[in-house]
Amino acid sequence: MKNKKVFGLAVLALILVIVGATNYILSALSARVDLTAEQLYTLSPGSKAVLAKLDQKVTLKFFFSESAKDMPSSLKTYAEQVRDLLGEYERAGNGNVVIETYDPKQDSDEEEWAVKYGVEPQQANPFGAPIYFGLVVTCGTQEQTIPGFDPRMESTLENEITRHITRVAWPERPVVGVLSAIPGVLGEQMNPMMMQMRRRPSPGWVAFSELKKDYDLREIAKDAETIDPDVKALVVIHPKDLSEKTLFAIDQFVIKGGRLIACVDPFSFKDMEASSQQQQNPMMQMGGQGGPSTLGKLFEKWGISFDTSKCVADDKAAVQIRGRNGAVVTDATVLELGKANIAKDVLTAGISQLIIPYAGALEFTPSEGLEFTPILTSSTNNACLVDASMLQMGPEAIRGQIKPDGVRRTLAGRLTGTFKTAFPKGPDWKEGSTNAVPTVVESGKGFVFLFADADFLSNEACVEMVNTLFGQQAVLRGDNLSLFSNIIEQFAGREELIGLRSRGPSDRPFEVVRNLRAEAEKKFRAKAEELQAKLNETSKKLNELLQGKRGTDRQLVSQELESAIGEARREKAKTQKELKNVRKELNADIENLGFRLKVVNICLVPLLVILFGIFRAVLRRKR
Repeated sequence: MKNKKVFGLAVLALILVIVGATNYILSALSARVDLTAEQLYTLSPGSKAVLAKLDQKVTLKFFFSESAKDMPSSLKTYAEQVRDLLGEYERAGNGNVVIETYDPKQDSDEEEWAVKYGVEPQQANPFGAPIYFGLVVTCGTQEQTIPGFDPRMESTLENEITRHITRVAWPERPVVGVLSAIPGVLGEQMNPMMMQMRRRPSPGWVAFSELKKDYDLREIAKDAETIDPDVKALVVIHPKDLSEKTLFAIDQFVIKGGRLIACVDPFSFKDMEASSQQQQNPMMQMGGQGGPSTLGKLFEKWGISFDTSKCVADDKAAVQIRGRNGAVVTDATVLELGKANIAKDVLTAGISQLIIPYAGALEFTPSEGLEFTPILTSSTNNACLVDASMLQMGPEAIRGQIKPDGVRRTLAGRLTGTFKTAFPKGPDWKEGSTNAVPTVVESGKGFVFLFADADFLSNEACVEMVNTLFGQQAVLRGDNLSLFSNIIEQFAGREELIGLRSRGPSDRPFEVVRNLRAEAEKKFRAKAEELQAKLNETSKKLNELLQGKRGTDRQLVSQELESAIGEARREKAKTQKELKNVRKELNADIENLGFRLKVVNICLVPLLVILFGIFRAVLRRKR
């Protein structure tokens, strides 16, 4: 008996030694397997490509007040995630990435360094010492600082770190031109009127504020007649009412090898907003009346058709918004595109969700020397075109127009090949005139990316501004900015950054629920149309009664009218009840699906463990 006890203790000790040795070996190997669908804990191909190109040391100085008693637990948890991600950079850097960790205690040298580099001190406790949580990236004499991390900015964490590495490793800044008919895209300059009104200048769209960190942005006038030769890429936002001289300048820019990103729009709510502000304040220099935009003769020459009177509606990609009365309504013209709508392309690496409001449709007629590749599309069986003029009246006004026609619309695409000029003798030349331009370049290889929407880059579509410990920050909504950044990188910057992505969201779009909602919307719309038809028929009957009866029949008219009104009310109540039942069926389907998923998530894994245990026990008993 004693020998058995000694033997048992020896076995237990051996097991503890094996477990300890295994943990030690595995921790030394740092082996990891990322099983998340969005690869949340794996560096993007873009980050790996940047690190592979490094030919000099880059140091990541991580400042975190780990010993601070007042450090919030949420920041401690997030700091571990940041530290783990920095470890991934070090492993992928092939010896060219060095991590240095500092705990800047009060009145220490580390705190002095943090302040010197621009890491922002924060007060978690009004009576306590300041805390620090930031990163400094250095390479030679170049340095870049992330002054503070916030857990709500997790989606842009890898993006920020990688871009800071590229800024110190390759400090050159390409020139990107921006031509926009929408004012304030690049922000405003302070002027005496603003000072008098005590109004701060607008910082502009976040999409372009982010570009300013990596590129020299140059504003191109709406009436420009030439594009500077040092402009590597040109972004055209809502090119409304451009003159032929400006179109000629863009034409020659593309033919001479310049890269163009053009965002045309049948209905720009940002343009409408600017026009409204101009009407309220005539002294403001805005863009005139709101209206659609196109590239006119350039589109005709390139084989691109763009109907400026139509917008794409898609039930499957519809977004729920607040209506005018505060109620939640489904707007099929504000599109939330998922992976099924996004082509697999180098530009769409890591892109899984986009918000595209009030987009038009691009069509391509084969043109000699040019190739068009659709990148963003609507669904096939749930989409159609609706009148853009009705959008100002709200989603309810266009509901009756939504009749899916089985056509997949193109919302964005890439045009490549040999471009031919749309102005072979210049912009002002006409038959019989002598003012031809002798220096017109007639053809050349070019690259153009076209969006049938301009507002997808606005702050309303891209980001949500939140207050954090480090001031107001922009939190991404979907991958709009990531896609735009990928295109700019390919057209103007380092192509390695094309593979960068935002950290994948844990709450990915639920396609099954979306499909259920789309089907219910079809039923709802059919019932609404049926209701309207019945009401119209009733009104017609009432008018006939009132016009067909005269004089002594007034009492009879009154009785018939009351009867008709009663019938109309009963018909309306009946149809409204049917509409309510449709909504109930939709909610019931979604709730049942959610319940089944909860059962699977909560019970399936424990059940599998139990079944595995029973299976093993049966096998052992048989042996």
